[in-house]
Amino acid sequence: MQIKKSELQPAGNEFKPCGIQKNSVATVSLNLDELEAIRLADYDGLYQEQAAEKMKISRQTFGNIITSAHKKIADFLIHSKMLSVSGGNVEINTCQFTCLACRHTWSIPCGIGRPGECPKCKSADICCSKKIGEGKNFKTCWRNL
Repeated sequence: MQIKKSELQPAGNEFKPCGIQKNSVATVSLNLDELEAIRLADYDGLYQEQAAEKMKISRQTFGNIITSAHKKIADFLIHSKMLSVSGGNVEINTCQFTCLACRHTWSIPCGIGRPGECPKCKSADICCSKKIGEGKNFKTCWRNL
């Protein structure tokens, strides 16, 4: 399944109870699509239909994913297991930037913040590529809304 993911994988991808060694605890694996479903439904507070639309999947499929995620998180909490977040067929949204000094163009995953300088020439004169177009091609990048 392909989903559009607006957030990156968390900085930490393994979570375990304090005081328990990693090799002595069972692991529950949460896929990235399950994490995204949790974010949209539980963190952002979207209804299943809205969240399914954002993930570009059916409401029934979303319901199956969120049910599986809730069961895994409950197992992790109730049985003091380790939670591992990884995997799944996920397409990460990207934002493209252009350096106005050297015209170098590059993409970064959405959600990590605006770059401070061009990776090629180190100029700070950079712009979201969606702001460069003219007329009906001109779009304001979501970062600037």
